[in-house]
Amino acid sequence: MYAVTDPTTGEVAELYPTASDAEVEAALTAATHAAATWGRRSTVAERAALLRRIGDLHQEHSEELAASIVREMGKPLAEAEGEVGFCVDIYHYYADHAEEFLADEPLDVTSGPGSAVVRRSPLGVLLGIMPWNFPAYQVARFAAPNLAIGNTIVLKHAPQCPATAALLERLFTKAGFPEGAYVNVYATNEQIADVIADPRVQGVSLTGSERAGSAVAEIAGRHLKKVVLELGGSDPFIVLSTDDLDSVVDSAVAARLDNTGQACNAAKRFVVVQDLYDAFVEKFTARLLAGATGAPLSSAAAAENLGRQVDAAVAEGATLHTEGERHGAYFPAGVLTGLTTDHAAARQELFGPVAMVFPATDEDDALRIANDTPYGLGSYLFTTDPAQAERVADRIEAGMVFVNGVGAEGAELPFGGIKRSGFGRELGRPGTEEFVNKKLIRTVSP
Repeated sequence: MYAVTDPTTGEVAELYPTASDAEVEAALTAATHAAATWGRRSTVAERAALLRRIGDLHQEHSEELAASIVREMGKPLAEAEGEVGFCVDIYHYYADHAEEFLADEPLDVTSGPGSAVVRRSPLGVLLGIMPWNFPAYQVARFAAPNLAIGNTIVLKHAPQCPATAALLERLFTKAGFPEGAYVNVYATNEQIADVIADPRVQGVSLTGSERAGSAVAEIAGRHLKKVVLELGGSDPFIVLSTDDLDSVVDSAVAARLDNTGQACNAAKRFVVVQDLYDAFVEKFTARLLAGATGAPLSSAAAAENLGRQVDAAVAEGATLHTEGERHGAYFPAGVLTGLTTDHAAARQELFGPVAMVFPATDEDDALRIANDTPYGLGSYLFTTDPAQAERVADRIEAGMVFVNGVGAEGAELPFGGIKRSGFGRELGRPGTEEFVNKKLIRTVSP
């Protein structure tokens, strides 16, 4: 089940044994002990120092981490290096702000004498279920705030990223985290279902598919466990006006080709007002095809799935503009035009370097198209009118809106969605608020 498969060749380079039931139990036992000891007795300052060290180690091992990511899922090397750099930012951000975020919060008491504070304390053991497309970053944005709180983590990585998973666990140990604070486990889906149900586990965070999110949320709900889900996305890229169409097109290409199109929050549906549509499509198509990285998708299966979706869209009447041939995990960049919201593809997530472009008659029509999706993760809005930007951003149905820019995520900015893109937030201060006991301490008299 856990294997390193080179996406450029399809050859299996390494196999990792699936965890035994005894190994899963040992992981839970260690995490539980660490939660009751280190998690409860260490200070925020001590935990922040460990976060700084794990950030430093990501920097020191950047080359090794990036190479592992490229090998396992085919990401272009420069992007893998950028992913590791973002991890460094995340760990250092929480190291810098943990004490501020977790300080006691005094309350104004109006119901009688005395004082009151809200004290933020750990819940205990958390389960993280992580995907393959950002093997280090996804772990960082879940682990950093929760380790700052004093929660401990049992981490199930994607089956195609076992080497990166092992490397990350070694770095946490090297950083000085005690045994059980961060535990990697190569568990099966059946074993993970039992872990979610285990009363020692206090919460679950999953980044992945809708299907996986639904399954995890169902089990967690049955056992009254808090869940954070970051699922799929089909983010709109709305173009309403511009003084520099070339710059907007460059941003659009960057937003579609991030991680060879395999990012939940990559722009996937491009909604362009009619008077800019033809020029946008011409420039965008040329630059998207020219700007393709040549990197494979994560697997041949991923390419086959994307091919089925694109072929179905063409069968429904869409036009595909592309160059090159599909083979193995390689999928040429492309642009689909002639689409309306009635096309099945318009309501799907295309996970790869294929963009869908829709014409809009005006602002209201653009919003109609943008919001006509089961997803609600991120969105991008380009306009020269500040009043329009404020108005439209308010009406977009998504967890995030980026106005006149792409690649503007940061460790300090909350990340998450609505609708079938999931619920809960990671990063920023909200990242510390999901799995924390906000305990009221009311003192009536000394």
